[in-house]
Amino acid sequence: MALPQRTNPVREGPPLPPLLFRDDRFVVLNKPAGLAVHPGPRGRRSVEDWFPLLSRRRHGPWLVHRLDADTAGCLLVALRRTALIAAQQELEAGRAGKTYWAIVRGAPSDACGTVDAPLLRQSSSNGWRMVVDASGKRAVTDWQLMGTLGKLSWLELSPRTGRTHQVRVHCSVLGCPVLGDPIYGDAKGALHLLARSIALDLNPPVAATAPVPDHMQATMRRFRPGAD
Repeated sequence: MALPQRTNPVREGPPLPPLLFRDDRFVVLNKPAGLAVHPGPRGRRSVEDWFPLLSRRRHGPWLVHRLDADTAGCLLVALRRTALIAAQQELEAGRAGKTYWAIVRGAPSDACGTVDAPLLRQSSSNGWRMVVDASGKRAVTDWQLMGTLGKLSWLELSPRTGRTHQVRVHCSVLGCPVLGDPIYGDAKGALHLLARSIALDLNPPVAATAPVPDHMQATMRRFRPGAD
């Protein structure tokens, strides 16, 4: 299947999100919360608006994976087709290392564990959401409790699979929805979810770590002073 050619000019607006990693195959962007990865039907600003700044090659760049618009952090973009294929193979095989930090409401009953709960997209007149359903696609997330403070907890989560809204739904399955989640939680404030790091064991390897975004810093510092 032919891959699309990226020819859209960059729209005027904020500068390119900071680069956490770059070589001739990939860049890892520090995607800010609130920025969609695709423009969508309404043509809103998205990561793809900056693709012409990342590469002047005839085809590409391409998103290797996706993040929710309200999730901040590491977003891997391939600059070459061979790199795209290699990275997606790592992700599909579960060999890529992805870590998320989440501030959640409540506390899990254990210090660590694994959520193995298949996910299915469910649509209604109010929109769509992902639900746990035996007929859905397999979704597995390892998690570790990093700290609890009052009614909030800090979780580190490592998804083995890459389903839509996986981390958010699996936090809800634990009884600990992500702070600020409008779909699976209480919808108060900004979503406190960070794609903290990504690592692929390619040759040469790819690795990046995202700093704590502004809207999460005050809460994170309550758990760990100087958290970045």
